Amino acid sequence: MATSNIKFGTSGWRAVIAEEFNLNNLRRVSHAAAEHVNEHKEYGFKGEEYLLNLKKLGKQPPKTGTIIIGYDTRYLSEDFARNVAEAIAAESITAVVSNIEAPTPVVAWEVMRTNASGGVMLTASHNPPQYNGFKWTPYWGGPAIGEITNDLEARVQSLTNAEVEKHIPFEHGVSAGIIRVEDFHANYRKQLASLLDFSAIKKAGLKIAADSVHGAARTYLRPILEEAGASVIGLREERDVLFGGHSPDTDEENLAGLKAAVLKNKLHLGLACDGDADRYGVIDSDGTWIAPNLVLGLALEHLVKNRGMKGKVARSIMTSHFVDAVAKHYGLEVRETPVGFKHIGNLLRTGQYLIGGEESAGMSIMNHVPEKDGILACLLMAEMVAYERKPLRKILAELDKRHGKFITCRTNLRLDGSLNMEALVERLKVSPPLNLAGSSVWRIDHTDGFKFIMKDGSWLGLRPSGTEPVVRVYTEAFSPKNSAALNEAGRKIISGKF
Repeated sequence: MATSNIKFGTSGWRAVIAEEFNLNNLRRVSHAAAEHVNEHKEYGFKGEEYLLNLKKLGKQPPKTGTIIIGYDTRYLSEDFARNVAEAIAAESITAVVSNIEAPTPVVAWEVMRTNASGGVMLTASHNPPQYNGFKWTPYWGGPAIGEITNDLEARVQSLTNAEVEKHIPFEHGVSAGIIRVEDFHANYRKQLASLLDFSAIKKAGLKIAADSVHGAARTYLRPILEEAGASVIGLREERDVLFGGHSPDTDEENLAGLKAAVLKNKLHLGLACDGDADRYGVIDSDGTWIAPNLVLGLALEHLVKNRGMKGKVARSIMTSHFVDAVAKHYGLEVRETPVGFKHIGNLLRTGQYLIGGEESAGMSIMNHVPEKDGILACLLMAEMVAYERKPLRKILAELDKRHGKFITCRTNLRLDGSLNMEALVERLKVSPPLNLAGSSVWRIDHTDGFKFIMKDGSWLGLRPSGTEPVVRVYTEAFSPKNSAALNEAGRKIISGKF
């Protein structure tokens, strides 16, 4: 099997099961990750920054490497995890495998908690059921930055077949102690309990529906909410490798059942996580799906107003400026990053940032993993409702009065055969539009794609996909009419009719 197609995107390598995602290629990537760890022995498998931090804590770096391994509920994921462990163990690195499906943020926390050399998460997140993936988590517990994934790709290509086939049978590895199977639940629950006010949730007597969409949150989301003192109805907690025939996402369409449960049972909230629980979905008591752009602003408002926390704010370039308005109200600095949580995670790991998030339902906070955590986001919304004693829509209405209403939209436009992505990008660089929806373009941001910003703060974002003939169109405006006009302008620009 050729390995030229093993490429790491913003969230790891993903491919169709039994086609490119097979045992041979998976073992190849696993050996590459193990080699990457072993070549940093002079820094205790870490880096100079990590060594300095250990020294401050009075600790010594580990003498041998350790890699944490987790997996979601997709077809054969547990078998793939064993395969990864067998390859890693053959490189004289201890492999610690979850005893059941584990969310991406749980694996990230285990990496941080145990000072591991890194972590492997087998997941394709919210991709369709036929996909699986390999996500590498470096020692700091966040998504791998480009320099690391480039190194992994290069190592994958250089491995010989003999090197790829090297492995230690799983049972032999367990007997020898170089492969361990552990339960990650308790330590993660303890971490969330240290970050959140469970007593407030219990005191408020919240009634919640928790939807795991047949994914890895199925043994985490409802139990943790119950531990926090909420009364919880669990939905889609059975393992289904086909996810009910849908991609395991938390968009409004896939949460129709959660909405129905909230309305039928007159609950305070409906909370959901995607397939690997790094994304969240929120349904208010009246059945309204709360867009991730709004959840991020709500979370910041709650952390500062109700919890008294401070710090900088990080968001991706195509994320709503609603969170900026909340941050400005409290005098907090906002940093804009390219798309991809790895950029946000890199800022969170400095300890200076209170919260980081993106419009695609990724979020984390200070003193936690610099990785998307859908379970944490869900708990934050429950905690906010408990503190405020009112539905999220009423809190949003108050924030709208304070800041104005932010109307956001995202659509994916596929280029037909007559349109060329390279030509589109070149046209936008050389001759960008300077007037959109009847307003002059005040500034054009080229950080990641093209973001046309008007003087009133409304904007149009165009971001070409790097893997398919699709352009993602993002808009933000302050009236439905202007929002529609910006969307239409984006369509015309892409079609060449502007």
